Amino acid sequence: MGKVIGIDLGTTNSCVAVVEGGKPIVIANSEGGRTTPSIVGFGKSGDLLVGQLAKRQSITNAENTVYSIKRFIGRRWDDTDTERSRVPYKCVKGRDDTVDVEIRGRRYTPQEISSMILQKLKQEAENFLGEEVTEAVITVPAYFTDAQRQATKDAGTIAGLDVLRIINEPTAAALAFGLDKQDQEQLILVFDLGGGTFDVSILQLGDGVFEVKATSGNNQLGGDDFDNAIVMWMLEEFLEQEKINLAEDKMALQRLREAAEKAKVELSSMVNTSVNLPFITADENGPKHLEMELSRSKFEELTAHLIAATIEPMIQALKDADLKAEDIDKIILVGGSTRIPAVQNAVIEFYNGKTPDRSINPDEAVALGAAVQAGVLGGEVDTLLLLDVTPLSLGLETLGEVFTKIIERNTTIPTSKSQVFSTAVDGQNSVEIHVLQGERAMAQDNKTLGKFLLTGIPPAPRGVPQIEVAFDIDVNGILKVSAQDKGTGREQSIRITNTGGLSQAEVERMRQQAELYAEEDKKRRELIELKNQADNLVFSYKSTLKENREFVSEAIQNLAEDKLANLQAAMNDASISADRFKPILEEFQKALFSIGEDVYNRASSVAQNQSQNEDDDEVEPSTKIAPSASEEKIPEIALTFVEESSATETSIPQFNFDFDEDNTASADYEQID
Repeated sequence: MGKVIGIDLGTTNSCVAVVEGGKPIVIANSEGGRTTPSIVGFGKSGDLLVGQLAKRQSITNAENTVYSIKRFIGRRWDDTDTERSRVPYKCVKGRDDTVDVEIRGRRYTPQEISSMILQKLKQEAENFLGEEVTEAVITVPAYFTDAQRQATKDAGTIAGLDVLRIINEPTAAALAFGLDKQDQEQLILVFDLGGGTFDVSILQLGDGVFEVKATSGNNQLGGDDFDNAIVMWMLEEFLEQEKINLAEDKMALQRLREAAEKAKVELSSMVNTSVNLPFITADENGPKHLEMELSRSKFEELTAHLIAATIEPMIQALKDADLKAEDIDKIILVGGSTRIPAVQNAVIEFYNGKTPDRSINPDEAVALGAAVQAGVLGGEVDTLLLLDVTPLSLGLETLGEVFTKIIERNTTIPTSKSQVFSTAVDGQNSVEIHVLQGERAMAQDNKTLGKFLLTGIPPAPRGVPQIEVAFDIDVNGILKVSAQDKGTGREQSIRITNTGGLSQAEVERMRQQAELYAEEDKKRRELIELKNQADNLVFSYKSTLKENREFVSEAIQNLAEDKLANLQAAMNDASISADRFKPILEEFQKALFSIGEDVYNRASSVAQNQSQNEDDDEVEPSTKIAPSASEEKIPEIALTFVEESSATETSIPQFNFDFDEDNTASADYEQID
């Protein structure tokens, strides 16, 4: 069995780790960073950029650079109005009422964009390990819905990974913290404030068992919201100063976002920072510059409502676990946004002065924990037992539009529970199973996960038929619901994947398309590299001739010029392939070798002749036809050899999916007491 990697697929940044020597370690990317920006860029020539390379060009290519895709994965269009208003790229409604991204007329699902990030991390892991990686553990926010979990798993499959387990981010952080503390009985609270989500989890640690007691959170709260608060402040200030609304300028808005993130980071260690953005816009009077001072106190004023929003989930988690703040032994801060002093102070104040544990890097804790779980599954870590929970209650709609819970929140998973229901009217021959997730009493106030029909029920008086509805949650927190008429044995089931999910066949097709485009992208990158090498060789050739033309025979010069003409024609041929270009480049290389050899031989000959002339006092100075060897410059010809290139990024085709809910009937059954 090969290595199993752990991946923290974050809203802002992602991280990959692996167990080596029994300990989890973070794998640095090819740019040297220990985390990779969760950004995908599409260049003008069709090239795909992921991570730091995509981030660098995001200002000048804002409309074709996708970030914060995690805020759209597995969610419905109508639930994402705020998120869509904050991004410069074009969002379009998917066929299943989901959010797709349109780049230059081509649509991509959030799963496809996420898979591009995962492919980058997969490649980095393979480069580090020196072997192919096919299996992974991927983390998700504890408050991710069933559909979001399934969509994340689909993204991994498209990226060529067998996702062995989906685990909650705060749970993963606790694994990383407690790996070497398994013999210590303690209650751990994980406060996870990432780029786009916020989770709080309470775990009981002891005897190698990590048991989640309760979890709570907010999927719409994260570091992006702190950045946005600064952006809105800068927009208002600039509008007041210059009477210009920068919100209408996508490039200016992207510059503001990057400046806001930078200011937020700086204010974690300083009490004041400056925001200077020259030439941010222009009007009839000329260019305009943005220059502002932002203090930490002003930043805390702008984000006070966001910090306050972290308190309620902590209260709820303690309540669900039947604990008090003083019962918590350790507090672990996870996510880059926990570096904000006001956030830290809020946590310390809530827990009566208890200082959070700082022994683990908040940016890397989740990936390290995912690697620990991967190590357990791969047999590299001594067995530890992880008992996670479902974050929200699951149930269905019953008579009167009531939400009847089947599985209560904070139930340890995997789990299976069933309940018997009956028909609500006489002679009813079908029922609709409307599956919901949430905590509200009425069905309409909770989130719909899916609907399906159980038909063929023999007509009978209301209350007579017995319909058993079973809920089954696996270790990944993914739900399957089945309904069986106990009288006839007729059964119908659904795996909740419709909200942004893909069927197994669709995922497999997209995975194959990803592999296909990976090969095409590899060839495209190889051709680009060959053309770059050709540019260098042409420059070297021209420099060599300019300085040493007298040492190169006319025959060799003519040969080189012919090969150069062929090479330049190939470089200008838009349809040429790497396989056709490579031999043309090699022929020019051979000509360049010949020039180098000719220059060396002729210069050596001149040097020898001059040495003989210096020994002959009767030779006239006019017979010296070239400078001395000490004066003559023999060039070093930079020869670039063609090597096989490897593609780490792929362009994946868009795929639409559909789930028809229009033909389902209203909920028409009732619970049997």
